[in-house]
Amino acid sequence: MSQSGHISAGITAALVYIRLILPIRFFGDQQMRFFYNTLATAGILIMLMTAAIMAGEADVVDVKVYKSTSGLYTFHVSLLHGDTGWDHYANKWEIIDSDGNVLGTRVLHHPHENEQPFTRSLTGVAIPDGISSVTIRGYDSVHADGGATITIKLP
Repeated sequence: MSQSGHISAGITAALVYIRLILPIRFFGDQQMRFFYNTLATAGILIMLMTAAIMAGEADVVDVKVYKSTSGLYTFHVSLLHGDTGWDHYANKWEIIDSDGNVLGTRVLHHPHENEQPFTRSLTGVAIPDGISSVTIRGYDSVHADGGATITIKLP
């Protein structure tokens, strides 16, 4: 073992002694077990509470658009979002023009924790004449909008 290996092993042993053995000798085994259990519980609660924040915003990752013979459009939109359940999930996406007008909305009625990214469609979308491209914007139940968008030329 190299000199640095001996030093890091010594530091590790000292840290184990300071963290585990010394407090038990000083405070007693039962008090330290209570302290570590409380600390572990607090850590788990903090991780669970921040999971909703860590899921981030809903990102639009793919869009396919088709125009029917009747002049209406169908959009297939793929979203990526770290859904964590009913408290934080991608809950809709919108089709907007360059002025920010909403031309269509696809509401997502449940979380997709185990299906990422996921694609949902919206049919029968009427786009006013003169609009050549639209932007797709995703939303989630915590941040609203703010994730990656995609602007696409209409066929």
